[in-house]
This record gives sequence, structure tokens and C-alpha cells, in this order.
Amino acid sequence: MTRVTAQVTDRIAGIYADGWSRIVATMIRFTGGDWDLAEECAQDAFARALQKWPVSGVPDQPLAWLTTTARHRAIDRIRRASTEAAKLREVAAMDLAPPPYRSDSDIPDERLELMFTCCHPSLGLDAQVALTLRSLAGMSTAEIARAFLVPERTMGQRLFRAKQKVAHAGIPFRVPPPHLLPDRLPAVLHVLYLVFNEGYGDVRRALLCQEAVRLARVLTALMPDEPETHGLLALMLLHDARRPARVDAAGELVTLDEQDRALWDQAQIAEGALICERALRQRRAGPFQLQAAIAACHATALVAAHTDWPQIVGLYTQLARIAPSVIVDLNRAVAIGMADGPEAALPLVDAIVETGQLDGYYLLHATRADLLRRVGRLSEAAESYRRALDLAPTDAERRFLRHRLELQAN
Repeated sequence: MTRVTAQVTDRIAGIYADGWSRIVATMIRFTGGDWDLAEECAQDAFARALQKWPVSGVPDQPLAWLTTTARHRAIDRIRRASTEAAKLREVAAMDLAPPPYRSDSDIPDERLELMFTCCHPSLGLDAQVALTLRSLAGMSTAEIARAFLVPERTMGQRLFRAKQKVAHAGIPFRVPPPHLLPDRLPAVLHVLYLVFNEGYGDVRRALLCQEAVRLARVLTALMPDEPETHGLLALMLLHDARRPARVDAAGELVTLDEQDRALWDQAQIAEGALICERALRQRRAGPFQLQAAIAACHATALVAAHTDWPQIVGLYTQLARIAPSVIVDLNRAVAIGMADGPEAALPLVDAIVETGQLDGYYLLHATRADLLRRVGRLSEAAESYRRALDLAPTDAERRFLRHRLELQAN
């Protein structure tokens, strides 16, 4: 591969990352909601770019070139597939229209419509996530299947059913009207954060984190006046900044208080903290803003001993008021255990255990084990560690808990 070809290929990869969802959104509108055709034509346009641009050079308006190429491909496909006279007349009308995309700025930005359609409440959560990664992030079916550890055929069927549901259920390709936006936006944020967490929980799936952060940046650019979109971006950035220190050279998990903070991405921490602060200044604090503020308390402490645990307790208390959940209660108990000692936190955790709501959640049992260890109830701690070990979802987490159990035994 020549240097010029390599440079063009890298340029196309960058355009794909930033422009895929915009082209797909435009083509979904152009094809009357045919998601498969829209994605196929967009993919074909990038394939043609890989063939032509190394020879002819990258156009001055690459997004316009790609979208126009995709549009012509769609017209050709519809013409070949059409048998009904009405459809042929429709294609003829398309063909006679002048090329609409002379510059990148001519292309309508309908990524927000695409986000809300992918995350429509009529779709199941699995379908929302799959559509988001395929249509917005541009990940292939095989990549999504690998990320979620399912067979490619299974993921392909999931995507097919989701697109069929969009078509047959009459899900509109639009941003919800203002009176519905407060109810619909949290679903979009939730899906993006779920994608991020899928990657954050397993170091082998870091691509999901990167895509979630990129999509969150797109969302904040499209909805700049919504503080929760900024809160989500800040939260992702602050968590992701600690990624290099979460696992040691041997692939073992490192707890937050033991991480080498010199490995943290300080520029990303500064960016996340600033975004969070600006969002909170709007005085419309939501769950993601408060979680980002908590993450900032951790990320901006120079050493673990300087962590402002009382402030974290206060933030969790506020979070529990506006978004009550048993997970928030558990995290608040952990913070109380650090601020006021394990004796203060253990009754709170035991109360959660009694409800049975998190019985299958390994972090509940790991948290209880750690508190029991700190108060000297070692046999009970070992029992909780074993319970957590049985439930831990990844090899790294299981190795970490097994090591804690071994230390406990010794």
C-alpha cells in the first residue's frame, strides 16, 4: 500500500466514523423508511470511495459525494426492484430531480431523528442497543455480535426484527414534540450509557466505550440546551479517563483506591469535570449530572485519601431523591462506609440484602464482604465473598474476588 493510498484510507475511516450516521439518516428519509436499503447504499458509497479516491483524490465535499453516491445507488436499486407503475413513476420523479448535495452543508442533519427512532419505547432494550450501534455507530453486525458475545446470526435476526418493527409499527422518524421530549430523552441517554457500560466492564470491548462517548458528543452538539446530555458525556469521560489504571500488566483488576493515578488521563478528567460543572450551573440537576459530579469527586482527588466522601454521600442522597433505586442505595451505603466507617454502612447493606432485590448482583455481596472484613467478622465475610464469586460476570472480576478470598483465608 502506497503512502497516498494509506492516507486516503485513513481519511475515509475518519469520514466513516463521523459521517456514517448522517448519511444513513438522510437515506432513511430518502428511501421512505427502508433501513436496510439506506444502510446498504451508504455502505456501497464508502466502498466506491475506497476504489476511486486513492486515484482521483478526496473530493472537496466528501460527505456530499458519499451521500449523492448513496442516493443514486438507492434509485438504481428501486428501479430494478420496481414492478408497479406507481413505483416507477416515483423513481422517474427522483431521477429527474437535480442532484441535491453540492456541498457537505447541503446535507440535512437528521441524526437526532435517528437516535430517537433507534431508542423508541416500542422497541425492546436489546433492539434499541443493536439499532443504535448499527445505524448510529456504523458497527457491523459481526462487530456488534462480538461485543455482546452472541452469534452473528442471532444479532442479525435481532436487527432484522427491530427494523421490521420500526416499519410495521409506524414508528415515526422524527424528534418527539416538546411536550414528549422529557419522557423520551432519558431512554436515549440510557441506551448510550448501557453501551458504554458494556465496554467498560470488559477491557476486551473498549470499542463500545469509544462509540458511546462519540455518540454522546454528537448528542450534546445536537441538543446543547439539555443539561442531562452534557451530564452523560461528562460521566463517560470521567470514567473512561481511569481506564488505563483499572487493570494491571497481568490483566488483574485494580480497585479505585489502589490505582496508579499517574496513568489516568488528566486532560479527559479536566474536560469531564468542566462539562459537569457547566451542566450543573443550569440548576436542572438530573441523574447523569449527579453521577458525573460523584465521578468528578473521585477523579480529581490527587490521592485516594483525599477523596471527599462526605460530599459523595450528599450527592448520593440527592440522587436517591430524584432517581430512587436500590443500586443508588447500595452506592450511598458504600460512601457512608468510607465517610463514617463500616459500622455505619453495614446495617444499610444488610437491609438491602433483606429485600432480595439484588440477590443476583455480585457487587452487593462483594460490598457486604468488604464491610464484614473491615469490622472483623471474617467467617461471614468469606461467605459473602464466595457468593459474589459465584455471580461475578467476567474472568477478571472472578480472579479478583478469588484473590480476596484467599487473602481472607490467610
